[in-house]
Amino acid sequence: MGTRAPGVRRTAAGVSELVQAALPLIAEWLPTQRWYAGKGRPIAALTPVVGTPLQVGDPALLHLLLRVEHGGATAGPGDVYQLLLGIRSEQPASVGPMAVLGRLTGGTYDGATLYDAVHDPELTGRLLEHLATGDRFGSLSFRRTPGPGLPGNLPGRACTAEQSNSSVIYDTEFILKLFRRISPGTNPDLELSLALSRAGSTRIPRVAAWFECRLERSEPATLGLLQRYLADAEDGWELALDQVARLKGDPSPGNFAIEAHRLGRATAEVHRVLARSMPTARLDRARIAELAGAMADRLDSAVTAVPGLMRYRPALRAAFQQLTEAHLDGLPVQRIHGDLHLGQAMRTPQGWVLLDFEGEPAKPLAERRLPQPALRDVAAMLRSFDYAAAHLLAGAPGQDPELALLASAWAARNRAAYCAGYTAGGGVDPAGTPELMRALEIDKAVYEVVYEARHRPSWLPIPLAAINRLADTV
Repeated sequence: MGTRAPGVRRTAAGVSELVQAALPLIAEWLPTQRWYAGKGRPIAALTPVVGTPLQVGDPALLHLLLRVEHGGATAGPGDVYQLLLGIRSEQPASVGPMAVLGRLTGGTYDGATLYDAVHDPELTGRLLEHLATGDRFGSLSFRRTPGPGLPGNLPGRACTAEQSNSSVIYDTEFILKLFRRISPGTNPDLELSLALSRAGSTRIPRVAAWFECRLERSEPATLGLLQRYLADAEDGWELALDQVARLKGDPSPGNFAIEAHRLGRATAEVHRVLARSMPTARLDRARIAELAGAMADRLDSAVTAVPGLMRYRPALRAAFQQLTEAHLDGLPVQRIHGDLHLGQAMRTPQGWVLLDFEGEPAKPLAERRLPQPALRDVAAMLRSFDYAAAHLLAGAPGQDPELALLASAWAARNRAAYCAGYTAGGGVDPAGTPELMRALEIDKAVYEVVYEARHRPSWLPIPLAAINRLADTV
């Protein structure tokens, strides 16, 4: 017989008592999470920012924003993370051991199990109820978009496929993305998804609700985004890999280029709507030089991290210089996806849909909200086709020239089809601005080189092959 958990008391003293009891368990659990960005750095301090009881009793649900500080001379103000903490007298069967922080000791909550409530269908269902009714708890606000009401009685199941955030799926109707690393300001995923939804775009899942919190007199920070769940959709990355895998037995397993063309059109449609709905600008010569200079700086940092890039450095820097010289009359910029690849695209019976407009999570939020060349998304998708093609060579003994040729041809065919579809959909013809496309693809490949060197060394040849190709075309 377990000890009955008292639940969270809604008083400030009750919340403070629970948070203080939970901090030692959080300090041990947090670095083990895939979405935690401070791996390898010891935690110097944990400071509660806002603690909000969303359900009292047994079980209880506590929403917590927590500032994490790391030691060292270069340590900044720390990162704020969002936690949903469940408290029960007994651990629920749906919550696996990796989601359990431990048992609280001492005080009112002695013996209660503390766990990540994302894995508790009952408590995530409670979160949906708050979204459905547009509740407000102090600085924490739940907001709905106009339209049909939301069901408030659906349990949620945790999605295990994500890394930088967490998602909860409600039946086959909705999916809630919980942003784990929080910054003041509207998250681009909410900002752009709302703009596209309000403009009537069918290329994204419709926004149903979101919630936010105002931090220390700053603008509200986006905490979560509820959208329609695409239950009948197929993942673009998985579709591409399926086609690539079939090349080993059949050089013509199906024409994925048709889908690549359609995806290009969908990307262009999204860019056109964003250009109409969001602010645009035109970079003058000085700003273009700054853009090229930032690319060169990232290259220099990458050369330090991966010395194998050194021999390409002069040619790649020359490509960045050509970008400046080719656009003396200016360069249009707008809001874009910011982290587009095949895994961010879903094929539905009605056509391609784009997901996750958050941008690259590692970049500061203010930087992700800046207008950029629309072709940056195109360059990123071209890199994704290269990555998909490279799976054909994975596990192949030695260098198989025939497989390498098939992979190269598949990538080239689909890259060309995607660009043609993008142009047909009203986007700027990538072939018409070769200096810009080359610079953007180099910039993306340089990022990939550093990432693979640090996290997946066996994949390093993929971006290095692109660097070699792009350096030769300068």
